[in-house]
Amino acid sequence: MKTDTDSDFDSPWKEAIEVFFPAFMAFFFPKIYAGIDWSKGYQFLDKELQKVVRDAPSGRRYVDKLVKVFLQEGRETWLLIHIEIQNDRDQAFPERMYIYHYRLFDRYRVEIVSLAVLSDTDARYRPKVYRTGRWGCELTFRFPTAKVLDYGRDWAALEANPNPFAVVVMAHLKAKMVKKGEERKRWKLYLVKLLYRRGHTRQEILELFRFIDWLLVLPPGLDKVFWAELSEFEEEQRMPYVTSVERIGIEKGLQQGLQQGALQEARDMLLRAVLVRFGEKPDDVVQVVNTIEVKETLQLLLEKVICCTDLAAFRAALRQATL
Repeated sequence: MKTDTDSDFDSPWKEAIEVFFPAFMAFFFPKIYAGIDWSKGYQFLDKELQKVVRDAPSGRRYVDKLVKVFLQEGRETWLLIHIEIQNDRDQAFPERMYIYHYRLFDRYRVEIVSLAVLSDTDARYRPKVYRTGRWGCELTFRFPTAKVLDYGRDWAALEANPNPFAVVVMAHLKAKMVKKGEERKRWKLYLVKLLYRRGHTRQEILELFRFIDWLLVLPPGLDKVFWAELSEFEEEQRMPYVTSVERIGIEKGLQQGLQQGALQEARDMLLRAVLVRFGEKPDDVVQVVNTIEVKETLQLLLEKVICCTDLAAFRAALRQATL
């Protein structure tokens, strides 16, 4: 389990952007969101981004995303949006934004829009321009930024905002600012309950819960209390979305089954997790799981059930694990 000092903010932000990209744009950059033709879809080009910036000086990087979108201009045109989530104060950050920008333009020869979300806790740190020049040769590069800290000034507005990224921001702010276990547990439970009260869909609740759970890590004792209180709340709401995955119960049962050598019991536990996580238990998945004879593989796949965003992703993990 991660501790407060080594919390991984990279992976949850990356996944949140991938799952809720239109919501991300609408929340942080609404004017740019309005200029995109969402009916034509969008495409993540992260592997291309890594090729382009592989040799660039990186410094402390948080999340880099590259997305191809189409514009609301009535013609077939597109641009690349480069997004960085910067988690720490870094004096070299504006220069890096410029380097990535011109390298992307040099490769694709299309418009590049570079955007930055500053997720640190230093209210004074607000880089938005890179300048260099000598003897009359000058360069000024500006890029739009959004400061996560600013959104915490009006908590009531965040709670009232139906955009899923309002929850992402609330969870991030509390993960950064609340370190005491009992208070953190209280906020974690409050935010999860808020998911139900805001009227999110079952899938949105599961995705956003994973983000909250990823960031607001609790000590084992408090984590157990949290799950018990959440289970009670879900029973009251008659919407067992999160605790039905039974990260505690299923994992405990699977571990016991593995320790006792009861492979079929462990397989059944895994398939039950698949059913409650994805809402179905396809025959092809059942057939493959029932052929698994290695304990470590079953444990790995349980972790995949919890982490995978959909059934297709789990199927891919299942194929990989059983090769």
